[in-house]
Amino acid sequence: MADQSDWTLYKSRFVSSDGRVIDTYNNKISHSEGQGWGMLFAEANNDQHSFDLIWSWTRKNLARTDAFLFSWRYDPELRPAVKDPNNASDGDILIAWALQRAAKRWKNRNYETASAAIRADIQKLLVKDFGGFTVLLPGLKGFSDKESIDINLSYWVIPAFISFAMVEPEQNWSKLVTDGQKLLAASRFGSYGLPSDWIRLSDKGQLAPSPNWPARFSYDAVRIPLYFIWGSALTNDLRQPFTDFWKNSELILPWVDVVTGEKASYTASAGIKAVRSLVYKDLSFTGQSPSTADDYYSTSLLMLSKLAADPR
Repeated sequence: MADQSDWTLYKSRFVSSDGRVIDTYNNKISHSEGQGWGMLFAEANNDQHSFDLIWSWTRKNLARTDAFLFSWRYDPELRPAVKDPNNASDGDILIAWALQRAAKRWKNRNYETASAAIRADIQKLLVKDFGGFTVLLPGLKGFSDKESIDINLSYWVIPAFISFAMVEPEQNWSKLVTDGQKLLAASRFGSYGLPSDWIRLSDKGQLAPSPNWPARFSYDAVRIPLYFIWGSALTNDLRQPFTDFWKNSELILPWVDVVTGEKASYTASAGIKAVRSLVYKDLSFTGQSPSTADDYYSTSLLMLSKLAADPR
């Protein structure tokens, strides 16, 4: 069981009465990823009422009509609130995983039916063999052409893949785990040997920071060690670049440009510090409560790190 006081605070600050998970740092928009996190937290805290609210809002406002996937962004200031129907595959994965976990906890077949439908379209539409690897497309549109794919390894929710593989061993979930490890091992850029948030994979299997985004190990990529540790997939060799970057416990940085070496001029949030503690196998952070000074993303990372430290 997760720390219910954490969840009570999270709900009061970031979850609306109708189930929308609100990004307080980013103009109060919502993401499919955040809806998935909210569902995971509700399930971990045995809060089926909140789970159903978040799931209902997600279906009503983000569900696509052409696939069992979800539009990635909802902005309450826009009309319509969903301007871009494209999905984000990590959001789809997190929602499917939360539903799978909820089906087991609350013996609800409808949750599992929905999870299975989402998993099927992830496999059908978003999992692809390319450049010698099995990869996860970040979304249905964009990100790829005949010669390259831009991937984001923070979208590899490793514990979800492992859980999916247990019920669907015929699918490519396990291959995503092993090839995710290979991709991470080959994505050692710059003097720190860290992956960038967005990585370009060529059809020849070559990897480089994508030119379409800043070449930073940053707010996306910090989730890579979190998800890999959660899935017991961060080997000592894969762990080393993260320990090297975060070795100064007095100055834990949120980002570095892997090409130029430029670093953030400020220290990391509590959530990133929790991920750093996971990397160092220091679980003292699990006794830390979220602070009202932390935004949605930092608080989410802290709570995800606590779940990763004590998975059931």
